[in-house]
Amino acid sequence: MKYPKEYIEEIKNRLKVSSVVGKTVNLKKRGKEFIGLSPFKNEKTPSFTVNDEKGFFHCFSSSEHGNIFDFLMKTQNLKFGETVKILASEAGMRPYTFSKQDEEREKQWKIYSKILSEYKLFYHNELKNNPTPELRDYLSKRGILEKEINNFKIGYVPKYPSFYEKISKQYSEKEIMNSGLFYLDERNKKYIERFKDRLIFPINALNGSTIAFGGRTISNNKNTFAKYINSPETLFFKKGNNLFNLDVARKYSNENEDIFLVEGYMDVLSLNKENIMNTVANLGTALTETQIQLLWRFFNNIIICFDGDQGGRDAAVRAADKLIEIIKPDSKISFLFLPISHDPDSFINKFGREYFLKYTKNKVSIHEFIWNHYSENINTKEPSSMANFEKTLKQKFNSIKDFTVRKYTLEYFYDKLSQLTPITNFKKKDFKFSLKSKPLKQTKDLLLKKQNYDEIELKEFSILYLIINNLDIFEKKIELISKLNLYSPLCKEFLKKIINYLADGDFNKTNFNNLEFVRNDFADLVNKINILTPIKFILKIKKKEEDLLKIYEEMVQEIGKFDISHRIEFLEKKLIDDMNNETFQELLDLKNQVNQV
Repeated sequence: MKYPKEYIEEIKNRLKVSSVVGKTVNLKKRGKEFIGLSPFKNEKTPSFTVNDEKGFFHCFSSSEHGNIFDFLMKTQNLKFGETVKILASEAGMRPYTFSKQDEEREKQWKIYSKILSEYKLFYHNELKNNPTPELRDYLSKRGILEKEINNFKIGYVPKYPSFYEKISKQYSEKEIMNSGLFYLDERNKKYIERFKDRLIFPINALNGSTIAFGGRTISNNKNTFAKYINSPETLFFKKGNNLFNLDVARKYSNENEDIFLVEGYMDVLSLNKENIMNTVANLGTALTETQIQLLWRFFNNIIICFDGDQGGRDAAVRAADKLIEIIKPDSKISFLFLPISHDPDSFINKFGREYFLKYTKNKVSIHEFIWNHYSENINTKEPSSMANFEKTLKQKFNSIKDFTVRKYTLEYFYDKLSQLTPITNFKKKDFKFSLKSKPLKQTKDLLLKKQNYDEIELKEFSILYLIINNLDIFEKKIELISKLNLYSPLCKEFLKKIINYLADGDFNKTNFNNLEFVRNDFADLVNKINILTPIKFILKIKKKEEDLLKIYEEMVQEIGKFDISHRIEFLEKKLIDDMNNETFQELLDLKNQVNQV
């Protein structure tokens, strides 16, 4: 049994040769090609090449050559059928089972494809050979030249079309209706062409075959139904699974890691006219995960370029809320907002290619966009506003499926929040984000370590971290730390050593960890302080002396609020793990204080 040619071609079109081969061979990019060591022969100098544009690999040392199917069969000793199943799954395609349903589907596809192909050619010629004055005027104003008409196979369906009469004798009524090109006027019992009095833009599959159309009215009549319309969904066309111009744009993925995703057909035409070929458009619906995943097969970085008006920003928010979930470590999504009143079509026509490319530096990552949007109208002094803000961001960032991306997104969030909110209003401990995936061992170990320490110990670690990382400041303010009362015996002893060191006047800028008293007696404590202190993220931002001293004062106050009963509880816990006389004596002293009160 033979697989349909179209099915095999679709797999080839959906998968880069480098992405398939790269799972076996370590490839490095060289110009438009990739090179690596041969998987067929032992060699020290790379002689194995991959060309995505031409769709093949070639090994100069063994003379092996072929496409993605050949590569899997030769390197994994697979039969062709097994290879097709593996690659179809990787390409996100349904398996072909040679059932009666598959055979019927294939038959329907050939009829469907033929009708749409005839429709495209018929009205493309109509546009070229019989343009009305109104149509010529519209094309001139929009800058749609013969080159764009030919490249995109743009057509025009007149007010009184005749295609139905042309094909009604060739195809059945059901076959014609299944094409999506017509609808039934129930009142007059007539079949009406869906795109009459519109420019039509063919929407193609990755292999270049036309699967649907988009239509744009040329009339300025306000009563005209919708400026843009698309083919309805059919057995072979799903709006959320396709993108306009991807069949062309993907051919430029070797030259670009970026792909521009715009809203309209005219945007794509105008950018292409300026030789920006890595451009696609969604089809009048909300962006879907399927569309994004499809783009990531060819491009690493998706730049969503929406109109600069409120509608464009609202669409961006809806997209960002949905797409943040699927971000991956090696794939990015950014947003580029044009000035108000401009779309990509008008912007590039007014300012030109070079300015547009320069303007793309204003793009923002999806994380930054979400932060900017939801922080825009919050009141940092209003608890309910901050609480709602916190809740919203938790939901957004906890929805990220990839654990590593979620982890670093949260770090980004902490840093941004610390800049937005004064230390007195923000406590990192109050932000506990759920980890849906199994944490990395390193992170898990850190969390477990922190659980072994009391709250007051972590506070003491923080204040000691602040001191030892700013010794030059506290040398001048030694009286401040001399008054500091810590509860942990080890931390208390460590602080005493630091004070003596600063008071002796031997302070210099040498590495603190290399000091003799640190190496001999407190190396383990310093290591714990560096790892476990909750204040590190704040000190990355706060650098000024007045800010650091303010933080110090606030932390001293927090420790001071730790009353005798908590201190007793803390020392009792310590004695369970470490029965030493100093701790025991301190505990007795505190209990005596309580009894005397």
